[in-house]
Amino acid sequence: MEGEAMEHGREAGNESVWLFGYGSLIWRVDFPYRERVRAAVRGFSRRFWQGSQDHRGTPAAPGRVVTLTPEAGALCVGMAYRIDAATFAPLDHREKNGYTRVRLPIEIEADDGVATVEGVTYIAEAGNEAFLGPANLEQMARHILASSGPSGSNVEYVLELAQALTALNADDPHVFALERRLRQLAPP
Repeated sequence: MEGEAMEHGREAGNESVWLFGYGSLIWRVDFPYRERVRAAVRGFSRRFWQGSQDHRGTPAAPGRVVTLTPEAGALCVGMAYRIDAATFAPLDHREKNGYTRVRLPIEIEADDGVATVEGVTYIAEAGNEAFLGPANLEQMARHILASSGPSGSNVEYVLELAQALTALNADDPHVFALERRLRQLAPP
């Protein structure tokens, strides 16, 4: 019974849900969870295409944070958290600036390999008012370098994400290219 319930992302009677984190939810875990495991989603890439008016920028000068964009054959590595449904209230507030909850299959690491569970993540799709869209590496790096908000500098966000992905042994050329360019522009 437990295996069947897990396949649907819920544990019978307890209404827990698997949440996939691919940005600050990997390294800034300020919410309760029952379980945390390395995970991935297929068919999506992580991109710095979402504006942040409330965390890493301001309404007048938004920062750039990640969202997931569809890409055939892509694999985005992050973390999955088994959370209680009540935990969504503070998460919905945290992810309010253009993100919506989306259901999707999540591949989680298990003792006997990889299991696929139904879960949710937050995605900022093109068309939301804070969406910035694609830009070349130099434009993104200079934008991020100049941005800061209530949660800290936009550079810090990129560096924390790159460090977290390195710890997960995750390959993400987009994030690591941006990290390298930021370190060139503003060495420590």
